Formats: sequence, C-alpha cells, structure tokens
Amino acid sequence: MRHSELNTSQDLEAARVLSIQGFKHLLITGTGNVEAQLAGALINSREPEAYPKVGDWVLVKRYDEEGIIIDVLPRINALSRKAPGTHSTRQVLAANIDAAFIVQGLDRDYNLMRLQRYLQQVVQCNIQPVVILNKADLVPDPETYRQAVQELGYNCPVVLTSALDQALQEEWAGQYLLPRHTYILLGSSGVGKSTLLNSLAGYRLQKEGATSTANSKGKHTTTARHLVLLPNGSMIIDVPGMREFGVTGESGSEGVHHPLIDELAPQCRFGDCTHQHEPGCAVVAAVRNGTLPEPVYRSYLKLMREQYHFQASEADRKRNEKQFTKMAKQVFRHRKDTKY
Repeated sequence: MRHSELNTSQDLEAARVLSIQGFKHLLITGTGNVEAQLAGALINSREPEAYPKVGDWVLVKRYDEEGIIIDVLPRINALSRKAPGTHSTRQVLAANIDAAFIVQGLDRDYNLMRLQRYLQQVVQCNIQPVVILNKADLVPDPETYRQAVQELGYNCPVVLTSALDQALQEEWAGQYLLPRHTYILLGSSGVGKSTLLNSLAGYRLQKEGATSTANSKGKHTTTARHLVLLPNGSMIIDVPGMREFGVTGESGSEGVHHPLIDELAPQCRFGDCTHQHEPGCAVVAAVRNGTLPEPVYRSYLKLMREQYHFQASEADRKRNEKQFTKMAKQVFRHRKDTKY
C-alpha cells in the first residue's frame, strides 16, 4: 500500500514529510514542495510520538505558498528508540521504512554488541535490516568481519564496501536500493554515512566531516533527519550519528525476539522460560555446548532487561499522566460548579 495513491478531498492534498525544522515541516506533494505547520487541533489531539515525523504521509491544506497539516495518515511502521536521558520516553525517528541500512566503519567504530542493539530494535520495529560494513579497504581481511556479523543470527544481508570506491557503491546499491522504496541510514558519528549518501546521490548533499587524526572519527555529522530522493527513484532518510540507541521494542510488544533464541525456545521444558535459570532450558544448554555464542546470549539478556525496564517505566508514566488528567478535569468541573 502506498499512501500517495490514496484519494483525498478536493481541499486536501497528500504529501510526505521530507524534513522538520522546529515548527516548519518541509513536504513534497504531487505539485512540488511546500512548507507547512501543524493544525492546532492536531497538536492537541496527539501525543508527541504521533506527531508527523520524517517519512510520514500527511494531509495538507494549502494557503497560498504555505500549508497546514490537518492529519497524519496511518503508518506502515515507525523506527523508534528510547529518548536520550533517564526518562523512559519513546522517540520516533522516522516512519514508513522498507529497510534500514546500519553502517559500521571497519576502523575504530566496529562493535558487534552495538550492532546487535541496532539490529534488535530495527527488527522489532518491523523493518528489514541491511548491515553496511564501510571502510573495508582499511583492514587486511574484511571477510572475517562479515562472518562475525552473520554469526549474530539475524539472517540479514551484510555488505562490505568503501564509500570512496564508486564501483563497490554501485554494486550493492543496484541490489538493495529499489525504486519507490524508502530506506533509512543509521550509524554512529564518523562511520562515513555522509560520504555514502553523497556517493549514492551522485552529488554532494552536504559537507562531509573532516576526520580526526587522533581517533579516526568524523568531526562533523548530519544535524537533522531528512528524506532524500535518489536518482533511481528510491528514497533514503539520513539520521544524525547517535551516541545512544536505547531499545524499546515495538509499541505493545512483549519480550525481546532474537532469531537464534526464538529457534531454540520451543525446545525448553517450560513455555514461559526466561532462558536464564530454569531447568531444561534449551537456550542455556546451547550456550554451554557452544552452539549459541555466549556474547550473543549475554547481549540478549542485557537488551531484554533494558526493554523490560523501559516498557514498565513507560506504562507507569502513562498511568500517572492519565490519573493527573482525570484529577485536573475533576478540579476544573468543581471550580466551574462552585464558581471558585
């Protein structure tokens, strides 16, 4: 289903969010780009995570050269993370994504457990991951890195490339970048995402950051999420480098679902096995006999605890907000009735 094919009323136009700067939303429509702001009724009726995000399809009403966003159309999916900081709030990064390109540099950025964190969240947001191992020209045996990623068990494509090698870029892009599909580019600061994106676009979209000689990390990264139209008709959302990528799971989901764990779980003695201390646990047995890598298992337990804590805290927060709203309404009615 493509939201652009939906019929809209004569006064409303379907549009897609390209970028957001403060209160201004840059949209693309069938007749060109337009800047728009949110309708007051939309702001008051939604939680912040339901506000339009990059990649969302919206209905906009035109007023001369500007527009007002009236509604957000239902999302196919949304990529979220735990918002940075101590509070358990969900931050939606982008919406309506066909696949996520998770980029790691094969220099000082390469980190399997950080990669598993990205993979876990992307998969649980119902998005297909593709791992891009950049700077493959900087290591003597890049194939060993690809094999290590595949052993994480997510059954996703793993691409070895160098953003500076145009032939390698064209090879993997021709296979994984499909017209009329939307992708998102994820990774830490300095992995070469800007160089990759500029290469895919065929021109310089933004200034590429210099690289520090002290730590081989980029000094400058993307500062805002934005959706870019590529020459072959595909679309890609560039995301600033993220120091934190806290897992939340898909909204309403229960538990952490890892392919290797899920494959073993039916063999456990107990149907509600937590795969930690129960007798007859097939997952623990697989770790002991070496068929399930221990680092993968340890990372799974850490992510499971983190996701459980997030969802419990989020439920408490929403419960408290609901109780406060109810109390505020009661106070308002009391003051109105007593004219106080």
